Amino acid sequence: MKLTDAKIKAAKPKEKPYKLADGHGMYLDIRPNGSKYWRLKYRIFNKEKLLSFGVYP
Repeated sequence: MKLTDAKIKAAKPKEKPYKLADGHGMYLDIRPNGSKYWRLKYRIFNKEKLLSFGVYP
């Protein structure tokens, strides 16, 4: 299920960091201080990698 702008704005920080999935490894990482980061988790040569795309908005 794709994330919408309304869902992202409604996501409030919690005591621990959590993720909102967007699909195909892309997710929004929400931190306790309220920061929201776009990240992509993928595998290459059987090793898991993490790529950061920046801050929301």
